[in-house]
Amino acid sequence: MRADNNNMLGSIVRGTQGTMRSHVRTIVVLALAVALVALFLHNVDLWGVLTNIAHARPEWLAFSVATMFLNLVIRSLRWQYLLEPLGRTTFGNAFRATAVGVAASSVLPARAGEVIRPYFLARRTRNASSTELPRMTATGAFATIILERLLDVITVLVLLASYVFVFGRDLGRTNPSVFAGLKWAGGTAAAGSLGVLAVLFVLAGNPERLGQALTRLERVMPSKLAGLIAKIAEKFAQGLGAIRRPGHLAGALLWSFPLWLSIAAGIWAVAVAFRFPVPFTGSFLLIALLTIGVAVPTPGAIGGFHEAFRIGATMFYGAPQEAAVGAAIVLHLFSFGPALLLGLAFAAEEGLNMSSMRRLADQEQGHTA
Repeated sequence: MRADNNNMLGSIVRGTQGTMRSHVRTIVVLALAVALVALFLHNVDLWGVLTNIAHARPEWLAFSVATMFLNLVIRSLRWQYLLEPLGRTTFGNAFRATAVGVAASSVLPARAGEVIRPYFLARRTRNASSTELPRMTATGAFATIILERLLDVITVLVLLASYVFVFGRDLGRTNPSVFAGLKWAGGTAAAGSLGVLAVLFVLAGNPERLGQALTRLERVMPSKLAGLIAKIAEKFAQGLGAIRRPGHLAGALLWSFPLWLSIAAGIWAVAVAFRFPVPFTGSFLLIALLTIGVAVPTPGAIGGFHEAFRIGATMFYGAPQEAAVGAAIVLHLFSFGPALLLGLAFAAEEGLNMSSMRRLADQEQGHTA
């Protein structure tokens, strides 16, 4: 009886500590978002911002919205392609899970949608009848998310390099210190991406051997926990199956270029709508800055996205402050709004709301282990 009471007390304490950590993390993230928004709106004439938004060219805004739907479709097709080594899945399932993931990242901190997306897909395939599709494990699917992010970074770096060394060489003459910083940042990120790709290649090379190696953890930790870690790691390595097939990996990289070119077109269209002197290739530089901005773990990249675009538009292309702020607000709305609406609708069809999606990863991990 005493042992049971101690176990119960321990569970309560751990649960309380976990809740406190979650609350602290939420407070920190919200404080960061508020600070970034305050920086973004510092010394800005809000009436001027509204005026610029009202006078934006509607045809170009409509074009930008269309590209946002297009990149969601391409992103889903690329993910479906990356998932092929794990088992066939439909475009519909991949599209729904992608939209739900973006929706979750739009309202939850720390890009939670990247974790929820594979679990949502696993849930969809598990609920399908046995005559339809094979069950997709969330752990394996999550590995493809990491591979996606790596492909995204490589693609963004290629586009940035094309701008820095080919299309935007005038920037080196007008602002040499910034130009040198761009080169340094691009080179550092490229080296890091290649290093991560090499690590993933090693992990993907022999999933079974990786699992066997991790079972040796039994020597230093309880056998049940060690076995669980080994099983999850093996499934994760299996999810990197595309790396073991160079042709498949090259195909996934090829999918990445129309994806990011459609994103670039959406950014450029908003710049044109607000009458900024930004060439289409100039959006490659703005993409790189926005990639840094969205890395800040605020819900929906609020603050980081806006400030990154404002800096790029004003510093590199001489956009007026109020116009740059208005364009950043509109672009953020277009970038997250369509997927947010679709994702919430798809989640509701599965009986999920934001609260339940926050718990989805923990609930589904037991099924994938």
